[in-house]
Amino acid sequence: MQQPLWKRYLSYLSEIHIESAPSDLNPHLYVSLKKGRYQLCTANAIYSYGDLYDNFFKAFQHLDFEQQSIKQVLILGFGLGSIPWMLEKNFKKQFEYTAIEADEAVVYLANKYVLDEIESPIQLICTDAEAYIDQSQTQFDLICMDIFLDDITPERFKSQDFLKALEARLSPNGILFYNCLSANKKDRIQTENFYRENFQKVFPEAIFLDVNSNWIIINRPI
Repeated sequence: MQQPLWKRYLSYLSEIHIESAPSDLNPHLYVSLKKGRYQLCTANAIYSYGDLYDNFFKAFQHLDFEQQSIKQVLILGFGLGSIPWMLEKNFKKQFEYTAIEADEAVVYLANKYVLDEIESPIQLICTDAEAYIDQSQTQFDLICMDIFLDDITPERFKSQDFLKALEARLSPNGILFYNCLSANKKDRIQTENFYRENFQKVFPEAIFLDVNSNWIIINRPI
């Protein structure tokens, strides 16, 4: 959904509230317009922010797309589609996307505000990510793991069993980007422990990118 130009211009001066859509999963969910981009937020976290969703944007800047064979992309935790939006608009890449989003309110907002601005084909499925991974037989060249409930990634998505299931969904030489918070000392300690104790046990060649208040953990050097 396009907003009037005056709203877009004004959003560079002040954030403009567009719509609230509370749900059982996200009781404080809302869309705003900020710096000309749609922003999807909860009480303590930003779920989407166009190409200003810095953690993935900076991670993609490290990825040499010409050296990778990426066609099929899986997004776990879709938000307002920042990942396909920035890959298409900023990196000039068109892939085929499967997007998994558990919150019906987020799916509603994505359909209302951003999907018509993305040309790449997107299959947006409203379901639990763990259930999808367990039943899927498809392999993907790039998996972007971006699941949060407010500012917390549920523990079941950090387990070695879930990581092994993700590994099975990667194509040969496939890439996994796993987004973790690192905004404060407590977050960083938890993320470092997850990286050492779980992630590296499944992906021994794993690396991470420190992107301001987040880590993007990657299954292998890129």
